[in-house]
Amino acid sequence: MIPRYLFSFNTDTLPSLDCDVLVVGSGVAGLSTALRLSGFADVILVTKSELQASSTMHAQGGIAAVIDKHDSCESHIEDTLVAGAGLCDPEATEVLVREGPDRVLELLEEYHARFDTSGGTLDLAKEGGHTHARVVHARGDATGSEVESALGRALLGEPAVNVMEHHFLVDILLDGGSCVGAIVEDTRRKTLTVVWPKAVVLASGGTGEIYLVTTNPTICTGDGVAVAFRAGARVSDLEFVQFHPTALHIPEEPKFLISEAIRGEGALLVDVEGNRVMEGQHPLTELAPRDVVVARMVEVMKEQQTNHLYLDVRHLDPERMRARFPNIHQHCLEAGIDITRNRIPVSPAAHYMSGGVITDLQGRTDIPGLYACGEVACTGVHGANRLASNSLLEGLVFARRIALSIDEYPGGTRQGARPTISWSGKAEGPRVSEDLLRGNLREVMRDSVGMLRFEKELSGVLEFLSDNAGVLQTEYLDVRGMELKNMFTLAHLITTSALMRLESRGCHRRRDYADLDDWNWRKHIDLRMVEGDVAAETRPQHSRVRPHAGALTDDKDR
Repeated sequence: MIPRYLFSFNTDTLPSLDCDVLVVGSGVAGLSTALRLSGFADVILVTKSELQASSTMHAQGGIAAVIDKHDSCESHIEDTLVAGAGLCDPEATEVLVREGPDRVLELLEEYHARFDTSGGTLDLAKEGGHTHARVVHARGDATGSEVESALGRALLGEPAVNVMEHHFLVDILLDGGSCVGAIVEDTRRKTLTVVWPKAVVLASGGTGEIYLVTTNPTICTGDGVAVAFRAGARVSDLEFVQFHPTALHIPEEPKFLISEAIRGEGALLVDVEGNRVMEGQHPLTELAPRDVVVARMVEVMKEQQTNHLYLDVRHLDPERMRARFPNIHQHCLEAGIDITRNRIPVSPAAHYMSGGVITDLQGRTDIPGLYACGEVACTGVHGANRLASNSLLEGLVFARRIALSIDEYPGGTRQGARPTISWSGKAEGPRVSEDLLRGNLREVMRDSVGMLRFEKELSGVLEFLSDNAGVLQTEYLDVRGMELKNMFTLAHLITTSALMRLESRGCHRRRDYADLDDWNWRKHIDLRMVEGDVAAETRPQHSRVRPHAGALTDDKDR
């Protein structure tokens, strides 16, 4: 039983704030959306840590966009569809690719992002799954940091945007079936506030923290998906958790990403004997789509009874490597590895949530007034496996579309009386150690819902979640406890979808169903909360997502 809210409350007893739009999250999706909205709306942007503590800051590779005259939108679209293993939405993919170049140029011209150039033009890199060099990058391997900084500078100069750092989205509020408010907690003062906006935009990122081994920052606990799911929005494709092939493998250390672009420069993926792992496995060898590379790595590591492989750049120009990848070079040096002299130990790590909250092409969810952008959303552009460097692009493209849609949206409570919304939980569960359960959950997810899955192990995860279901009834008021409840919810959703999909496709690989099955499974698994339980249904790939498709109950009636 999943409670509707994280804890009991009554909006009449809480302080409140008004705004036109509440944006949740401060990565590329959140910052871009807030900036787009600032021209016509009063915006509150909340982020549960500091403004620049997002996954965007960790993005190394770049932004894929058709800029070179020898490239084409048709090629980028085809690469995206191939990587997505039959589950990308063609219309959404076309929107992403055709609108992408303008959004990248806006970063340069309006927000003064400084991308790397060569000979007076943008330097374009080639990454996994791409048939052309089309990835713009900054400071070699610091693209995310540059994008975050450029957007952050612009945002702080906007008087229409009120940035509230260290504020955690607890839940959203519905009235008349529409999203009319949200409860946020000041994590430093432990105080609650109700925000009454015209619309809410979820841009809260992914859920990598539910895995013990991840490239994500610790704040990525799936909050946005959990919040939307509890409110009745449909979520989809959650079984497709992308593992990045090459995270630096240093035991007992957080996983540092080794950019795909390093393979684009000619790095080879080799085993302990120096044999190439991808040769003869795929026409693009080391630059095959991520799911293909990860599957091959897992196979080789199992055969050789090792927990890592190697990237080898020793045959490449040392000066070029140091200049092109300064952060990777420095980080590896600090770990005692000179990439120009030593092979780099690497292993896969949970990296990206390909699914999320279902949206249409304007970022609208099932719930009027609730939008989703970036990794938290399921727009249809990633399918079963995201193409490298399409993630920052998605945030930029759909942020603009969301802002245009909100400008025309008539909802909200600012012009009318605010509803009284309250909820009282049973609080039946025992108070347990959040850190202990968090660690146990992350281990279970790594071991059983990782890169290779099996029915017995997946069922065991659901048993673990059931045995510890008391955590969902415990009314934590601290962020760690609320994150834990969201993580348990996401683990349930991911595992349910993984158990249901009886095939191997994209990021989802089953040992007991090793083949792709287009006849039965070229479809999406959509999940929704119905009376506290998870309801699942399948949706054929060719069906178009419609906004506000579900009949929702008012929160004041719950």
